[in-house]
Amino acid sequence: MGIPTQPHACMVVFLEHLEVERNVSKLTLRNYGHYLRRFADWLKEYGVTDITKVDQDAVREYRMYLSRYEDDKGRTLSKKTQGYYIIALRSMLKWLVKNDVPVLHPEKIDLPKSESQHMKFLNIEKIEKLLAQPLLSSKTGLRDRAILEVLFSTGLRVSELISLNRDQIDIKSREFGVIGKGRRPRVVFLSDRAADWLDRWLASREDQWRPVFVRFAGKKPELLDSGEEMRLTTRSVQRIVDKYCRKAHLPIKISPHGIRHSFATDLLSNGAGLRDVQEMLGHKNISTTQIYTHVTRPQLKKTHREHHTDL
Repeated sequence: MGIPTQPHACMVVFLEHLEVERNVSKLTLRNYGHYLRRFADWLKEYGVTDITKVDQDAVREYRMYLSRYEDDKGRTLSKKTQGYYIIALRSMLKWLVKNDVPVLHPEKIDLPKSESQHMKFLNIEKIEKLLAQPLLSSKTGLRDRAILEVLFSTGLRVSELISLNRDQIDIKSREFGVIGKGRRPRVVFLSDRAADWLDRWLASREDQWRPVFVRFAGKKPELLDSGEEMRLTTRSVQRIVDKYCRKAHLPIKISPHGIRHSFATDLLSNGAGLRDVQEMLGHKNISTTQIYTHVTRPQLKKTHREHHTDL
């Protein structure tokens, strides 16, 4: 049985391939499904009912559609988001080419040039100020302090943080494994202070729920339940970080990813190698880690001053 060339059916088979053979995360599946569904819907309106009939003219029209798109609230798609749509389309076309389906070659589709973004991060003084904000007399404050400490100590992505379960955390060894972006495993490390706050948070819990970080609001399941529905969401952690940034009167608005940037920046400014930071962040390519070269430049200047012959 061959791969269907009707766009919606083709998309479904491709998503099944990603789930079964590529073992991608549920989040990636959801996002690819969203991006490709919009493409398939647009193709139908455009009058193309066979994926093999998609040519560069069709792709150009689709890109114009994405560029001019506005939802019912007047919101448009950023260049970065438009890029995600094109990445998903290229991935599906690459898979089709690999399976000998005569489609437009993905290399003929260029990715949109993304808008340059200023990377936000905090120096160690501002990080200390942020970490000191949660009110420790409440369980919420204790949880939030543990969240902030773990984010800065490990450099975890927010999706990796909320996925943590009790049974994978080893407080004594100060290290544990995570499955990151692209299903790539890596080991992350807890500082003594982060381990202490995490231990205090877990010791304060009366439940046996699996998630490390849980919410307090809403209907609570039975104590014998796994507590999966009590797990914090990505959005919840973003709100938590934003709350304490405002409370600390920080000069910039920082996100959980900004704390990850601060983690990497702190490592490099203290002499860590780029390859080591790449490993700790879980970056597939060193080029991704090189966004932090703004930190290594002062190190290079210092090395030059100390070791180069001054004639």
